[in-house]
Amino acid sequence: MPKKRVLVPFKTGSHDHDRCIDLALAEAESACRKQHLRFTELRRRVLELVWSRHIPMKAYDILDELCRDGRAAAPPTVYRALDFLLTAGLVHRIESLNAYVGCGGPGKPHIGQFLICRQCNAVAEIDAPAITQALTQDAKRLGFRADTQTIEIKGLCSECNVSA
Repeated sequence: MPKKRVLVPFKTGSHDHDRCIDLALAEAESACRKQHLRFTELRRRVLELVWSRHIPMKAYDILDELCRDGRAAAPPTVYRALDFLLTAGLVHRIESLNAYVGCGGPGKPHIGQFLICRQCNAVAEIDAPAITQALTQDAKRLGFRADTQTIEIKGLCSECNVSA
């Protein structure tokens, strides 16, 4: 059975967040270049905002931040940028929260599974191919063809679990 891979761990006290954001942006630029996609200034800023907190961000929170930046942004602008980032594999949509998180493996084919802290809203992304394969095989046996697969597991992160 393949080993699980932690693509985005929960943020800890020793986390170098500036380096984390810089690395995510550099990986995004590289992934866009390889796919011949335009990584515009607005798309870059939206991705930077998504990565800024390590918790899922809603589109209207992103819009508020863009307006604070002095940009004349409207909801369709944000949704178009998010759609681009989703299609390019640079962000994931957390369905249960109607919010977005940065992808820990841009340019690497994977179906992430998400651990969501119900107390602080922190999200970790893991890639467990065995889970993906088992679900795909079971669906196929039932004659079901999945279009998308999103697994969200809610609980407490290590920080919140200690204080609980």
